[in-house]
Amino acid sequence: MDKYIDSHIHLDKYTDEEIEEMFDCLPFQLSLVTVSCDIASSKRNLALSKIYPFVKPAFGFHPEQDLPSDHDISELISWMNLHLDHMAAVGEVGLPYYLRSDGGIQLGGYIELLEEFIKLAKKWNKPIALHSVYDDAQTVCDLLEKHSIQKAHFHWFKGDSAAVSRMIANDYYISFTPDIVYEKEIQNLVRDYPLDKMMAETDGPWAFEGPFKNKPTHPAMMAHSISTLAEIKHTAFDSVLRQLHDNSKSFYNID
Repeated sequence: MDKYIDSHIHLDKYTDEEIEEMFDCLPFQLSLVTVSCDIASSKRNLALSKIYPFVKPAFGFHPEQDLPSDHDISELISWMNLHLDHMAAVGEVGLPYYLRSDGGIQLGGYIELLEEFIKLAKKWNKPIALHSVYDDAQTVCDLLEKHSIQKAHFHWFKGDSAAVSRMIANDYYISFTPDIVYEKEIQNLVRDYPLDKMMAETDGPWAFEGPFKNKPTHPAMMAHSISTLAEIKHTAFDSVLRQLHDNSKSFYNID
């Protein structure tokens, strides 16, 4: 049976019924890393991991929202510290690119918060799952290099060649979503990124276009995504699937 790892999904955003349907009669062996947006999200992901052993939860604060209060962030970090044994990674954390496009958002507080999570990832010896695209990637690389972080995962990455070259030099990982099937920007990016530093993801329940339009986002969509990557890399599908699985398994310490 084929083995898939969804390296970045928001499982907590699905209903219990949707999750049961998702996992019912899967035609492949699945593991997944479910990232969190805040403490409530982290708690639900932890609870789901206790129901489904193949669900690996990451805990953090998603940057595309208002900054938390000092009390809220202290509560989250204290809670994370209590659940280190169940935490696959620190994440999803990063910088607010899309929120900032509306104007009026100052980056300073977000950079400080991200650096705190980076320091915790190093202290706890955990991988870090990052929300960082375009120009923000250079700022995040500065922080990762400052703290000598090695296991960094830039999910659904989009950026210029300078950022890509720097990330490759640092052995940072990226992952691609089903939009690789129809987005030239993503196809061009993965063409040059080393296969041994890549993972597949869905970022569900985020909805996609192209052949996935009006379809609920499901880990099964990764088969189409990986097939597209195999064509781009001129490599057999089975070899690419195996490499991506091994990358994700090693990066996230999945049994």
